[in-house]
Amino acid sequence: MSLPIIDPHMHMVSRSTSDYERARLSGIECCIEPAFWSGTDKQHAESFFDYFEQIIDFETKRAQRAAGVDHYVTIALEPKEANYPEMAERVIERIPEYLDRDNVVGVGEIGLDQGTEAEERAFRRQLQMAEERDLPVIVHTPHTNKPEGTERLVELIQDEDVTEERIVIDHNTENTIDISLQTDCWVGFTLYPGKIDAETTIDLLEEYGTEKMLLNSAADWDPSDPLAVPKARDKMLDRGWDRDEVRQVVFENPYEFFSQSPNFEYEL
Repeated sequence: MSLPIIDPHMHMVSRSTSDYERARLSGIECCIEPAFWSGTDKQHAESFFDYFEQIIDFETKRAQRAAGVDHYVTIALEPKEANYPEMAERVIERIPEYLDRDNVVGVGEIGLDQGTEAEERAFRRQLQMAEERDLPVIVHTPHTNKPEGTERLVELIQDEDVTEERIVIDHNTENTIDISLQTDCWVGFTLYPGKIDAETTIDLLEEYGTEKMLLNSAADWDPSDPLAVPKARDKMLDRGWDRDEVRQVVFENPYEFFSQSPNFEYEL
């Protein structure tokens, strides 16, 4: 029997129902869907609210109906669209009401894109929202100048004096892992073209260990693979990893991280 998986970062709103079916057959029993940039910049705050409703309500029902996958959500204003100050302010003002919804288990994804002052302001405010509610946080590290951006994110997290154990710094590479490990945050690896591949990730796990390490697919509308974590699980087994160690990485670690949320009710 294949080892079960929780994928802690999937944008299934942009995937087909058959992707849910394939994911479930590959062992993905639960996934978390962070709010993210949908491919084009939104023009109105109301577009965010419609989007939040879609992933909270419809997408959760679709996951269960299509394949029996437990689907949870994190809500946030992601960094790219924080650069429209008037719209961003309206969105941030209403985020708290969405954080109280039954299947919302955290704040995310937040972080930096271009590293602007507007992005940093939005990041700080949403960090504090999560802290006030004891919610997990998914942090997006930038696509370019990633080491510098990750260093700045660590500075902001420490400056805000929030609970680092409830934060995952995501999209790590071999060039950022040492920066992320300077904190008590969790460390996420996104198995996605242009981010990091499975072989490199497994090499890093063998070097740094598996404690507080998370694997995700971030499967979305761009070239990506909703089966990236199952494929990495199988590569780990093929490389001789003990099944209990593999289970820790692909199932127990994400379970432990999101169990910090009062709304995460997935049962082992």
